[in-house]
Amino acid sequence: MATSPNPISQPEPWLRATHAGTPAVLRAILHAFDLAQEDVHKWTYELTEADLDASPAGLTPIAYHLRHIPGSLDRLLTYAEGTQLSAGQIAAMKAESSPGPSRDELFAIFDDGIASAARRVRTFDGANLEEARAIGRKQLPASLGGILVHLADHTQRHTGQVVTTAKLLKAIGQSGVNLGVHGLR
Repeated sequence: MATSPNPISQPEPWLRATHAGTPAVLRAILHAFDLAQEDVHKWTYELTEADLDASPAGLTPIAYHLRHIPGSLDRLLTYAEGTQLSAGQIAAMKAESSPGPSRDELFAIFDDGIASAARRVRTFDGANLEEARAIGRKQLPASLGGILVHLADHTQRHTGQVVTTAKLLKAIGQSGVNLGVHGLR
């Protein structure tokens, strides 16, 4: 089970002078990863495995987001690195919606995926962010900088969904209200 975050309130990662020496765009992406990781753990540490797989009021289960965030980071970074997805990455993407790992394995996948993405982002230090990249089979046009910034945007979007779903699950647990939650009350 994931541990409770430090109860002492602290500023958001971008206000803690972390990742010093990293160029501003890359540092902002790393701060988005740090914040995502902190928020996911803060809001989900009390949730059970059943909670993580629940779909309260039809929302996407938290477990999906915890698989999708690292998977999407891996795929987007593959494009940023100038290559296309492997068959294994495509298969993993298709499996993100399927029930799978245990609670502990799920958090390990999430945390390892964030750490791996952070290492890969750092390799772009000094890169030309205007450099052209192609996305997917359709070879949609993008820039290296556009992909890198999207890493932060996309991660934060899904983290927000995790937080919202976790808050709803906690409210349901405290009130006992049935909101059409699969597997709960």
